[in-house]
Amino acid sequence: MLLKHNYWYFISDLSDEFCDSLLALGKNKIEQITHEKGSAEAWTWGGGEKSAKPNADPQTDKTRAELAEEGIDPEKTFVRDSEVAWLDDQWIYDEITPLVELANYNAGWNFDIDFYESFQFTKYNPGGFYGWHRDGNSDHAGKFKRFVPGITQEKDGGKIPSDHTMNPDMVGKIRKLSVTINISEPDTYKGGDLKFDFGEHTDSGKRFHTCEEIRPRGSVIVFPSFMPHCVTPVTEGTRYSLVLWSLGRPFK
Repeated sequence: MLLKHNYWYFISDLSDEFCDSLLALGKNKIEQITHEKGSAEAWTWGGGEKSAKPNADPQTDKTRAELAEEGIDPEKTFVRDSEVAWLDDQWIYDEITPLVELANYNAGWNFDIDFYESFQFTKYNPGGFYGWHRDGNSDHAGKFKRFVPGITQEKDGGKIPSDHTMNPDMVGKIRKLSVTINISEPDTYKGGDLKFDFGEHTDSGKRFHTCEEIRPRGSVIVFPSFMPHCVTPVTEGTRYSLVLWSLGRPFK
């Protein structure tokens, strides 16, 4: 799919008061999860989180080709190191979803979207990152399937497979737009940048793009969920972000 705009962003559109409220809520949720379950670690499809491969090397923001050139088997690296909590508060949707709809229009995508998932509050500690991935596929193979307790096979640890859902409003739909919101002051951490891969046929030197545009606190970026991206390792401090996905029927 050829796009005029690979992403659309709003610089510092959200107030400090809003970001402060998000931080307080998200931190509290992570503390609760850690207290109740022992860990708020984010997991990935295929068991690519750090705890699943405790003796593996981090993938960081290196491509599979770059890892292979260094003699590292990509399958023996872990792809994610972060903590997450899920937020469903209406006041957050009221603030964020109008920006998503505006970006969808301004960028010229005009994707049909009719549902928003829960917000993912993410904490990246020093060394934390999320390697190259897509949030969703654009065809019918990427549709969410219904999870039926006792019938659908669970993942290790009793987790619902990432391509299944218990929410009837998500069944048969795909992720179409992804949203990332920076809620940390830029001088409180180093690294932790959102980075895109626009594809091997992009003009020389323009394939990989680090989105420094959204480092100011309260900035929002929206992009198609099929776009490969990563979060580079945090080298100092702690980065907090909020992520959202909008869904709709598969593209025709």
